[in-house]
Amino acid sequence: MPADTTTRTAAPRRTARKSAALKPDKVLFDAVDLAREAAVSIATPNTVGDHEGAVMLGERLAMHYFTCTNKGYRGWRWAIAVARAPRAKVATVCETNLLPGDDAVLAPEWLPYAERLAPGDVGPGDVMPYIADDPNLEPGFEATGDEDVDRMALFELGLGRPRVLSREGREAAATRWYDGEHGPRAAVAAQAKGNCSGCGYFLPMAGALRRCFGVCTNEWSPSDGTVVSLDHGCGAHSEIHEEAPTPEKIEPPVLDDFAVDVEQG
Repeated sequence: MPADTTTRTAAPRRTARKSAALKPDKVLFDAVDLAREAAVSIATPNTVGDHEGAVMLGERLAMHYFTCTNKGYRGWRWAIAVARAPRAKVATVCETNLLPGDDAVLAPEWLPYAERLAPGDVGPGDVMPYIADDPNLEPGFEATGDEDVDRMALFELGLGRPRVLSREGREAAATRWYDGEHGPRAAVAAQAKGNCSGCGYFLPMAGALRRCFGVCTNEWSPSDGTVVSLDHGCGAHSEIHEEAPTPEKIEPPVLDDFAVDVEQG
């Protein structure tokens, strides 16, 4: 990795105007060797490549660019800012940087730790943090104090949990399942001769999602044990009358008792 890639001796923070509107400063543009020495002084050895040119950043302020040849920084450039005082004929280095170009390899966008967990990341022993304001959940059944009423509500609604799936949570799950590998647009469903809705192995879900989804219980199906949509399908449909292939008949081997092998002495 390069050494400290940012060294400032006097870092002017003025607003840069468009380089096309600024007259090239010959003293600054000719300071290629000075800029290269500054780049070499901060770079990992042998990682300062060809000079890519210079642009004006402001009045008496220019930036020289050199190719970074470090294999881990493809597309990056050493950027050396040089400036001169009014009426001065000598340029001085005022800032050194390692900057990404248009095709530079950049690190992924930083995410807070709490947002880094992705579906499928939870393994044995892992515990997800509690989310108090989870939009996919809403408060569950609250006891009324009437034992008969509460028992009936718990039995029929299957509640008794502090929170249950909200309408937003149901819609998010339905969209994810329908657009996934077990929905109607999956490759296996596109070639299926029948839908899950007519398969004997299709077990409808309970609740509001029953109208669209169920669980596959066919051990020969690639969707066995997963949630599938009514219009999903696969080649293991229970009601498709497909003729079983006829085994190829193989004749028993025939031994030729009259064959004689002659060996030359």
